[in-house]
Amino acid sequence: AASHTNSYLLAPVIELAAPLSPGMRVLDVGCGNGHLAGEFLKRGCRVVGIDLSEQGIDIARRAYPAGRFEVLGADDNTLNALNEAPFDLVVSTEVVEHLYAPRPYAAGCFAALRPGGTLICTTPYHGYLKFLALGIAGRLPQHINPLWDGGHIKIWTRSSLAALLQEAGFANLRFRGAGRLPLLWKSMVMGATRPGI
Repeated sequence: AASHTNSYLLAPVIELAAPLSPGMRVLDVGCGNGHLAGEFLKRGCRVVGIDLSEQGIDIARRAYPAGRFEVLGADDNTLNALNEAPFDLVVSTEVVEHLYAPRPYAAGCFAALRPGGTLICTTPYHGYLKFLALGIAGRLPQHINPLWDGGHIKIWTRSSLAALLQEAGFANLRFRGAGRLPLLWKSMVMGATRPGI
């Protein structure tokens, strides 16, 4: 999706990324049209955005000329493909639910970070109360409709996302809900650290 960064995600993403400092190096995995990358550029960060959508990358390059944007996916060869040093921060908003193979993506996010660096990953929130509410409202079939082209391939819970990140080597997991009421959140935001100094 070319424009998937929703405004309700910005505050928890920035909170978990703190402290931001000028010159901090940020990789936006699945940057879409560059909107979130632009928020980090505004805060003085040096930003590289990658996405598989050529259209999204074209828009990002025009809208945010101070950033670097490339048509590329995330895997353990991402840094070599970019010819970049490891990043201080990797952000990836509303991407992991679209992936058939999330493990190479998680490994790529890990490999793209310097030791002590931070990953912030967001994905639609799914929990017992939210499924119950959708079921009562009669909206569950629409929510998990497999006929939605380009839709969500996997439904993540807090525990399954944590397991993916821990398996990839991440530690110090931090969780925030974003959008709507607690336990009915639109998205979950997870921060994690690549161990080391």
